[in-house]
Amino acid sequence: MSGTLILVRHGESQANATGLFTGLLDVPLTLLGGEEARSAATLLEDADLHPPVWFCSPLRRAAETVEIMRVVLHGGPEYVEVDWRLAERNYGALTGQSKVDVLAEYGEEQFLAWRRSVHTAPPPMSQAQFVALGDVPGWLGRTESLAAVIARVGNVWRERIEPALTGGTDVMVVAHGNSLRALCTIVDHLDAEEVEDLNIPTGHPLVYRMGDDGRPLLRGGVYLDPAAATVAAATIARQGGT
Repeated sequence: MSGTLILVRHGESQANATGLFTGLLDVPLTLLGGEEARSAATLLEDADLHPPVWFCSPLRRAAETVEIMRVVLHGGPEYVEVDWRLAERNYGALTGQSKVDVLAEYGEEQFLAWRRSVHTAPPPMSQAQFVALGDVPGWLGRTESLAAVIARVGNVWRERIEPALTGGTDVMVVAHGNSLRALCTIVDHLDAEEVEDLNIPTGHPLVYRMGDDGRPLLRGGVYLDPAAATVAAATIARQGGT
């Protein structure tokens, strides 16, 4: 029997709260973000889901979410693997800019293309901007399309996540809006339109029960709190998605 896959987007970050293009900026959680992480762990506890293997982005907001969830979720994971390939999308020159300001300057069509499309990458950041990010691997480049994120997340899926699931191990991935959109694209075989419409809210566990064929038993998975997750995803969509 294949394992269960659980996806959790980190709790609200300070940049989420102020409406910035966050990308590879290494920002902490807000107080609300911490509460969202605790709520996510409680939902897993109530559903008797205790995945022994966790994969995590190294960015602070994801790492803080993991640490909070480890405290709340009884037993905790046996193993946490941190992987830069699960980091958020590099938003290039948009990194740190206000989404409202970018929308006003470039218009809705360009704004949505940069935020939602699969193949359109934002303008590249400068070398100085990249250096200011700190300890970020150079192979992440100076900007990324979502297609580039799908490619790097796909490598983690094939090398690490899928083999664990196939071996019957339950796995949780704690990452970001775009790296999890990328993972859902792979798991659910989403087309471009479906990817553009997909919004993953912060702090809401999304559960995929996997079949013996390596495919999810239910395409799209199931949120542990579907009503609240639907409302949160709709809020993201009204803001232009993430």
